[in-house]
Amino acid sequence: MTIPSEDSFDLAVSLDDAGDAHIRITGDLDWDTADDLTEAARACLTADPAPGRLRLDCARLTLCDSLGLASLLMIHRTAATTGTRLYLDNRPLPLRRLLDITGTGHLFAGPVDGPPSEEPGEPDGVDGAVRPALPPPASSYPVDL
Repeated sequence: MTIPSEDSFDLAVSLDDAGDAHIRITGDLDWDTADDLTEAARACLTADPAPGRLRLDCARLTLCDSLGLASLLMIHRTAATTGTRLYLDNRPLPLRRLLDITGTGHLFAGPVDGPPSEEPGEPDGVDGAVRPALPPPASSYPVDL
């Protein structure tokens, strides 16, 4: 099933033979599109039976704003209540940075970037990922009076 939306945003939803749900995200996840992703994921998670895993493929994600992040967090909460493991696969650098800055990356299983993990249920190595260095908080800069 493909759910078209405004501009170039698109969601492709599928189930594999193991009963795992997959949603491929294409375009910007923002104010205009976050509800579409939340509803597509909710439909997958409330199916009977709920999938063991929900994999969000972010390889074609071009932007994720604060509402996009809120959508991902709502999906995480719903997945936790249904006992479904949530994966964010193929995370582009801007999404990884957003998850790092907000401290939310640990909530999502799956590889930080690259193809989906071969061993479901294993940690994704997020803590071992190479990330761009962020400057220290402004309060740690010396102040000249």
